[in-house]
Amino acid sequence: MNGSVAAVLGLGFALGLKHATEADHLAAISSIVSERHSVWQSASVGLLWGVGHTAALVVAGFFVIAVGIAIPEHVANLLELVVALMIIFLGTRLLYLMLRNRPDIHVHAHTHNGKSHIHLHFHDHSQTHNAETTPNHEHSGLSGWRPVLVGVVHGLAGSAALTLLVLSEVVRNGTPTFGMVYLLVFGFGSIGGMLIMTTLIGLPISLGARFFQGALLPMRAFAGVLSTIFGLFYAFKVIEKLSAF
Repeated sequence: MNGSVAAVLGLGFALGLKHATEADHLAAISSIVSERHSVWQSASVGLLWGVGHTAALVVAGFFVIAVGIAIPEHVANLLELVVALMIIFLGTRLLYLMLRNRPDIHVHAHTHNGKSHIHLHFHDHSQTHNAETTPNHEHSGLSGWRPVLVGVVHGLAGSAALTLLVLSEVVRNGTPTFGMVYLLVFGFGSIGGMLIMTTLIGLPISLGARFFQGALLPMRAFAGVLSTIFGLFYAFKVIEKLSAF
């Protein structure tokens, strides 16, 4: 491998790292990470997202490079709209689960020596429900596959612009094989980037789960509201682009 090829592949890896930090990626993935209680679980979300994202890019890139089928702009815009709707769904889903499992306030009145006293205490659903009924302990197949599916959708939505970049590299270096290698290196970069981001997002959540239980609810609420608002804004911008056709 000569120096110029190594430099191009290194740039592809760096671009993949940066690509993982795009706002729509973080908005979607943060709502999933906020349901996890450990840094390892948060990091695994990033890893699974990256696998789905890279797989979608490689498949789309194969059709563009080997078969010559390009993704039309209006189709790319529709895929972006799907991403926006997915982000809205993930955000509202998190808020719904929070409301469904919100702690109840119990009020008890007692009389001592002729004086009435009122005592308040909280009853947390997550302490009494089994693991399958709480958002923090989902073990269903869908829970494990959700980051992969989100990554696939993101990969398909971003494949149109990325494959144009790859095609330019193919033209410059003259081999379709190099284009596929470039896509893989870019994908590995995106996996590494999202692995880092989900670990950083999951760290305060993990600390909250261990030492500051009262902070978990605000952090999850923030993630859910932020994802929902961003998804609505993103959808509005995409609809504007679609209406121009």
